[in-house]
Amino acid sequence: MACDDCACGNVAKELDQATLRTDCLDDEETLRLKALKATGGELIQGDGVKGIRVGGWFIQSRKGPILKMGPREKWEKMLGTIHLPQMVFGDNSLELVHETSGVKIHFNALDALRGWRQESLPPVKIPAAAKWKLRTKPDEQIILNYDYTYTTPYAGSQFVQEKQGDVNTAVEWVESQERIDMAALQARDPILFFEEVVLYEDELDDNGISLLTAKVRVMPSCWFLLLRFWMRVDGALIRLRDTRMYCRIQRDSTALPVVIRERNIKEDTFDALVSKGYPRDSAMYNDPTVASERLTQIYHSCEKLTLKSNTE
Repeated sequence: MACDDCACGNVAKELDQATLRTDCLDDEETLRLKALKATGGELIQGDGVKGIRVGGWFIQSRKGPILKMGPREKWEKMLGTIHLPQMVFGDNSLELVHETSGVKIHFNALDALRGWRQESLPPVKIPAAAKWKLRTKPDEQIILNYDYTYTTPYAGSQFVQEKQGDVNTAVEWVESQERIDMAALQARDPILFFEEVVLYEDELDDNGISLLTAKVRVMPSCWFLLLRFWMRVDGALIRLRDTRMYCRIQRDSTALPVVIRERNIKEDTFDALVSKGYPRDSAMYNDPTVASERLTQIYHSCEKLTLKSNTE
């Protein structure tokens, strides 16, 4: 059977490209492992758990399934509501522990939903042209008397793990002029560890999205974390709440870490976006990073982590 030179050439080219990609991945993995060894780091992996121990920090994620009916009802009772997001990942979490000081920064769905209950924003008004595609009778009156977007002011949970004989201390965030070192984040250093966890998600009955995620990136020189609440009610409102944390990994792992936290809140109605020359089509706002460049900033803060004695 005659060989099709063009077809054979394409196959050979694809194989060469695949080999090149594999070689690149192998090179990246080699660099990562070398960097991990140089920093004295250790990767950790178990049943639903992934993590890294490096520079005095123990950073790990846990992942599990969506809350089942029993646990979901317990959460409703704890939160005092019958309304929860469609998908609540109650076992998912991301935590960062500085082992010498005992400082623990933790991200989880329950505390985030407590923030939603406490803030209790008024419900976003739905445009007449985008009425809920409710799961009940179509002619039934729609009554939304709670914040069905699950918007939360949550910026993480933090405390100090007490050790025997230690003074009772607490984590406090104070206003700071220090900023996240963007140059360090843009450096082409190997990524020792990366993880993203979803805390909760709701598609707002196919009329948008409400999503809370936390992700962390660890490099030889620092770690960087992004907690992002992203919400879009089609035709009505877009809201973005970002909490970023940054910590340079110190040579002296016993010293109190310098953790910088920056919080940003941005939002706009679709009418406001149109008035700025942007499209009204909701499909143009699927990417929160792109949408962020178009939204109006309504809040910004920069803080630094400190420890305070509870006896003060």
